[in-house]
Amino acid sequence: MELIFDIFIYSIIAILIAICVAWVFLIKSMMDSFRLTPYLDKFENKSKSFPKVSIILPARNEENYVGECLDSLIKQDYQNYEIIVINDSSDDSTWKIILEYAKNNSKIIPVNANPKPDGWMGKNWACMEGYQKVTGDLLLFTDADTKHSKNVISLAVSHLISFDLDALSAIPKMITLDFWTSITLPMISTFLHTRFSALNVNNPSKKTGYFFGSFFIMKKETYEKIGMHEGVKHEIIEDGALGKKVKEAGFKMKMVRGEHLIDAVWARDKGTLWDALKRLMIPLYLQSEKIAIGIFFAVLFLLFIPFPIFLTSVLIPTELISTKILCITAAIASILIYIAAFIEVKIGLGLKLRYALFAPLGSIVVVLGFLSGLIQAKSSSSISWRGRKYSMKDHTQNSINV
Repeated sequence: MELIFDIFIYSIIAILIAICVAWVFLIKSMMDSFRLTPYLDKFENKSKSFPKVSIILPARNEENYVGECLDSLIKQDYQNYEIIVINDSSDDSTWKIILEYAKNNSKIIPVNANPKPDGWMGKNWACMEGYQKVTGDLLLFTDADTKHSKNVISLAVSHLISFDLDALSAIPKMITLDFWTSITLPMISTFLHTRFSALNVNNPSKKTGYFFGSFFIMKKETYEKIGMHEGVKHEIIEDGALGKKVKEAGFKMKMVRGEHLIDAVWARDKGTLWDALKRLMIPLYLQSEKIAIGIFFAVLFLLFIPFPIFLTSVLIPTELISTKILCITAAIASILIYIAAFIEVKIGLGLKLRYALFAPLGSIVVVLGFLSGLIQAKSSSSISWRGRKYSMKDHTQNSINV
């Protein structure tokens, strides 16, 4: 019996060692990403032209945010641009606010979107409605809960032209508005510095391509050639799907750091946080159930399992060498998770360090959110977003490759 127990304990130790190795790799990837990702405003400006930029800004029930977003856009130091603001069937005062701004600023073009057709995600439909009004050669997509520095369009256009790019996306500073998002987002973000690192996006030999929905700009002809938002009409993570299409089509794209220039809200409360976590897992599950389940268990072990194992090994004293080794390896794995959380909170998100102390709690929220996504992926209302419910069971998602 003791032999069986030892075999079980050493098996867990082997898993914990693998977790430690994975976190060493993740932490190195995080530091490389922070150190090597280029900045939006640090480059040699070779641009001498000022093409017209059409900003496409979809808004659904954004009465608390759209005003500040428009304030930041109408103060831009770039001269040649228009702001196309699309009201996506809002049932609050969003449309009224848009009309008031349009009345006072000729750059703002208000669009009241037609009802969303079946098979479309709401934001994707609103972007297509806005596209019908564009007159610019460059299209800048942003969100209504995003705020921009006054020179961000000038920098984006100059950067795009100077590097002869077809598309450019900037990493924003992710703003958290509540405790739960502040402890959960750092745990999610630790994974973005590996496969979905900007370094991979910027590497032509890598297949990775995606955009941050809060800020990406591309040539109009590029947008049309990849099929526009119509080509990703049923995608939950439409920005990721568009970026993937741009990369796969062989266009030249780049991702840069813009945290000091752009603020974007990731989740507004517990409800939108929960939906955001589900949105990350559902596309994977709809592509491959087995791989998605495997990814769920990988996240479970990487983010959370070391904590209860360490706690259990401390609370149950024993003289067995195997359990002492178990305690040590669980402690090392837990420390590495904390190190990653502190790095992401301090460098990546600019949050107060105290939020990293809640890493185990943030981790279990991520795990439970992913589990909810797996369970509800094929339900009749698997996703709720901006007051709409969507069934994704008949739509394969291609925004993220498994």
